[in-house]
Amino acid sequence: MSADVVVVGAGVIGSSIARELVRSGRHVVVVDKAGGVGHGSTSASSAVVRFNFSTHAGVATAWESQFCWRNWAEHLECDVGALARFERSGLAMLDVDLAPRAGYVRLFDEVGVLYEEWDGPTLRARVPGIDTGRYWPPKRIDDEKFWAPAVDELGAVFTPDAGYVTDPQLAAQNLATAAARGGAEFRLRRAVVGVDTRGDRVTGVRLDDGSVVACGAVVNAAGPWSAALNALAGVGSDFTVGLRPLRQEVAHVGAPPGYAPAGAPGISIADMDLGTYLRGEAGGGLLVGGTEPECDPLEWLDDPDDARPTPTAAVFEAQVTRAARRLTGLTVPHRPRGVVGVYDVADDWTPIYDRTGLDGFYVAVGTSGNQFKNAPLVGKFLAAIVAQVEDGRDHDADPVQYVAEHTGQTIDLGAFSRRRPVNAGSSGTVLG
Repeated sequence: MSADVVVVGAGVIGSSIARELVRSGRHVVVVDKAGGVGHGSTSASSAVVRFNFSTHAGVATAWESQFCWRNWAEHLECDVGALARFERSGLAMLDVDLAPRAGYVRLFDEVGVLYEEWDGPTLRARVPGIDTGRYWPPKRIDDEKFWAPAVDELGAVFTPDAGYVTDPQLAAQNLATAAARGGAEFRLRRAVVGVDTRGDRVTGVRLDDGSVVACGAVVNAAGPWSAALNALAGVGSDFTVGLRPLRQEVAHVGAPPGYAPAGAPGISIADMDLGTYLRGEAGGGLLVGGTEPECDPLEWLDDPDDARPTPTAAVFEAQVTRAARRLTGLTVPHRPRGVVGVYDVADDWTPIYDRTGLDGFYVAVGTSGNQFKNAPLVGKFLAAIVAQVEDGRDHDADPVQYVAEHTGQTIDLGAFSRRRPVNAGSSGTVLG
């Protein structure tokens, strides 16, 4: 078998890349060890679409991607059957010293993101049952200081166009179906066990069934398995940003009374003050995740296949208790319910979309649990990088500039370079 490009990973990122590569006229083969599209990290995503990032490129990418989600059928450009749906809930980013609003509101103004600045009384009026107390820094729930009275009142920055995708796995399947309609082939239940090269150029990948897919280029979109694939290809020595797999849990509980108006989704909340985030779910549910506060141990993995697949009582209780401190009508169930996923975490929680030192080997890695929202645009980024680098452009010295279709923003793809300085402005959390 041969292809112009092999994409390793059939999650939402890999499927988007495949879709954009076939749009450019390339023959694409997608390889994934899982049994279905979107069965890895994508299936555990909270699929929040928000715009709070610490760089111009991050904000511009998320803002442009939102237009793709809102016009999903148009983005796909073909009939793929049932469509994933974008739910416009709005998001309130609560004030926190770690990520002061002045830093990202300035970027909102530059990019054109719509927002409202709320004080404490406005926040209480807009989110029923919310406690607007400032409790910073986050604390473990077994620390008596967790229950100490608030020291001040929080406001928030509200972005009305934020929201979430109701079915992240279906979104990946939509992209994969569109890619297949364009001629992409999917090889599922197949793992890459070797990368073939000739000189300084990739020439193919070897699969665990003994077959070889000859190709002119490879895109590593393997999620938490990406570092292992880089090692097989012998790339990474010039990366200034490292990658590690991180096991994470998201709790699923019933939303408190009054959280969501009748027939409308409740406002999503990013709450680094207490160390949690939450968004509504169909049927009156609530997803509750963590923001990696310093008081909580992080479960780094040597092998993402070692991730225990069921949620734990300790993490569930911690996340939901924090959320209940913020939404006072929320109750904490005795039995944990939720999903477990693995993030492919970059040192600064900012992705790497780039070429590598091996000609023809490209990466879309380090997505750090916050890049689902950007998947529609990541496919376009990688297609642009592949096209221009293969045509002779030195992306390291002269980074590709992507002009966004919906917003007209010019996005410097050098911001996602493997050789970039570590982003000191990152919150160091899934919120990036």
